[in-house]
Amino acid sequence: MIEKNSLLQVKNKVGNTAQIGGIETSVLDNGLGRGSRIAWINTGTGLRYKVLLDRAMDIADAFFNQYSLSWLSHSGVMPADRFSDQGIGWLRNFGGGLVTTCGLSHVGGPEDDENGHRGVHGRISNTPAEIIAIDQPDLSAGKLEMSITGIIRETQVFGPSLELRRTISGKLGEAKIKVSDEVINKGNTIVPHMVLYHINFGWPIVDEGTQIIWEGTWESPTPDTDKKVFKAGNNFKVCPPPMKSHSGTGEDVAFIDVTSDKDGNCKCALYNEKLNLAVGVSFKKEQLPWLVNWQHWGEGEYVTALEPATHPPIGQKKAKQDGSIIYLAPGASKEYDLQIEILKNKEIQDFINSI
Repeated sequence: MIEKNSLLQVKNKVGNTAQIGGIETSVLDNGLGRGSRIAWINTGTGLRYKVLLDRAMDIADAFFNQYSLSWLSHSGVMPADRFSDQGIGWLRNFGGGLVTTCGLSHVGGPEDDENGHRGVHGRISNTPAEIIAIDQPDLSAGKLEMSITGIIRETQVFGPSLELRRTISGKLGEAKIKVSDEVINKGNTIVPHMVLYHINFGWPIVDEGTQIIWEGTWESPTPDTDKKVFKAGNNFKVCPPPMKSHSGTGEDVAFIDVTSDKDGNCKCALYNEKLNLAVGVSFKKEQLPWLVNWQHWGEGEYVTALEPATHPPIGQKKAKQDGSIIYLAPGASKEYDLQIEILKNKEIQDFINSI
């Protein structure tokens, strides 16, 4: 792994910064994702990941050296379908991936009310981005920062009209991904708002014995059956082997009122001791007060997710009823900051001890 300080020391040995890392855009030309625009981002540390420009700039594949970090569904990358927001249609178009954005006005299962029908997890992840800036690193100038910025519009005639301005950034020599989002009400009426970041991890970072690390008070809304993971006496913070009971729709989920430090920062992580590798997730309690831990241990569909959110996936309807829904007035905005980082050696215990 190349550290950022050593990169600047060897800049006279590199003529093209792409030899170390940077951002490369392209279009997939085969399979279910054919025609989809993507951007590969390489940090020069062993961390590299694929941004889906046609799927709200979500992140699909991600690797650290030889290790995959993401869980991918059987379909993998799929083109955007802006009319998949009916019933459970979202699931047919869900490729998994390191980050899938849910919202911007509904997070949860399908529902109906006086304002119409909403499908699973809203429309934003099925909306292409307009890329407005790509800022490349330049080793010869001592510039290690890089970023890609886009605008994703969740809009229709007569409203609502929400705009997501997203920047994904990092530095050569740092094994970190930074997601900076601003959600703006571009319409002329007040609108409801919810968002959840579905961060999906798979093998080999997720394996038998991998620790799932978070702190906070929690509840699990699912019935107590053989599929149940989150219950008293069960060690639900250690990944189990694949479970027969999680075949098909078997799963469990915890809604966590996540603990923050004195500065209002929240952290969670996965730690695979056998690989001496951990992935940490950091966010701000003020922005994202909830953490959801999804566990689905099916054979051939083995995944856990850590999901910072404005709300648990209870749906817009219930959030209105319990008074937790966020309303954005015309022109108003909300900001969200998320960081995903690779941890090795002493960094692992330092990060865990900070939770």
